Amino acid sequence: MKFIFADALDMIDPDFDFVSDRMSPDRENYWGDVYPHEYFPTPPYDGILVSRGIVGDDRFPGKYPGDLMMRFRRVGAREFLRLNGARFKRMSIFGDCGAFSYVDQEVPPYTPDMMLDFYADGRFTHGCSVDHIIFDFDTRAHGWRGGSPSARRRFEITLDNAARFLKASRAMGRGFTPLGVIQGWSPDSMGHAARKLAKMGYQYLAVGGMVPLNARQIHLCLQAIRSCIPAKVRLHLLGFAKAEQIQEFTNYGIASFDTTSPLRRAFKDARANYYHANGSGKLDYFSAIRVPQATENARLKRRAKTSGSNQEQLLEWEKNALRSLRRFDRGMESLVSTLRTVMVYGREFLFDPRKSKAINERSITDAESAVRRTLEHRPWKHCPCRVCREASVEAIIFRGSNRNKRRGFHNLYVFNKHVKRITQ
Repeated sequence: MKFIFADALDMIDPDFDFVSDRMSPDRENYWGDVYPHEYFPTPPYDGILVSRGIVGDDRFPGKYPGDLMMRFRRVGAREFLRLNGARFKRMSIFGDCGAFSYVDQEVPPYTPDMMLDFYADGRFTHGCSVDHIIFDFDTRAHGWRGGSPSARRRFEITLDNAARFLKASRAMGRGFTPLGVIQGWSPDSMGHAARKLAKMGYQYLAVGGMVPLNARQIHLCLQAIRSCIPAKVRLHLLGFAKAEQIQEFTNYGIASFDTTSPLRRAFKDARANYYHANGSGKLDYFSAIRVPQATENARLKRRAKTSGSNQEQLLEWEKNALRSLRRFDRGMESLVSTLRTVMVYGREFLFDPRKSKAINERSITDAESAVRRTLEHRPWKHCPCRVCREASVEAIIFRGSNRNKRRGFHNLYVFNKHVKRITQ
């Protein structure tokens, strides 16, 4: 099973100065930054997925600035992503049309030919057909029943596009693998779509609509799909939000899945920010220790305005928390002292004047418990990855993009090893 990372220009400055909180001198955006596969000696994934919705175009602005969007189209995905070195030659580059970017439109803004031009320009190895997302989902709708008129219309649009996409993709040659996208409003309708796509001639199918589904619903969909297609037809899970539960889905003949979850959870999750392999074949998670910038944090700035908090005092508490964590990392300060210093500052940015005193105290107590657990285990001390070796305690501090994305890089490293372990 291949782990494909869904990229969105997730890069770091390799020479970021943690003490001064500054980028390296003369750094240029993109040119001076590195991708996860450049940062580690061995790439922490088997390939990259690039969505047209992320790159952007004249219809929909993506995450790429205009100059980088043009560069991507000009030099192709492999050169843009810096995958043209010898050690990356086996890495796959998947593409999709970014269906979430046009979810509110009656029909997709891209034709199969337009997407094939995008894949050809980018020199993708794999490309998904043009789909239209179906948000209806009903496990009780058996056979061909159920589905709103909108869902059924999107179902037909997706299949019609897939038929035209497969036929036109033959001109791309043997170096390109087309994937037919499955959409449906129930497990049975998704199985029906898979059967039709396989009959068209697709040997690789991409299962869409996974994001809002829970694990039980995903199991039902995969069971229905697998029962309708030959074993030789491979499956790819698009935007697999349940990546941490991937071991539950290894019996469906899944060839690949894409996700950005390990990186995103480093700074989007309320608690599970740092991945750790616990030795029992499972993943464990730790909370990052939040030390926001006193002059940048929105809640601290609001608090300063409404309660008249002393800005100089906040800056002093912030500095003390960082110094204490670094001293703890070097064995120069106790856990109790470090926890106390971190939480003096923590109380300030965790306090929400819109909530009751009891709720605020409970929130602060929970945060203190999470910080204590992280400090007790010191997981960064036991990880051999480059992030933890070079950044040490800075990797566990929740503060600014370069720390947070570094922790995301670490998560990719741990998660990739986890996937390899459970699928061997």
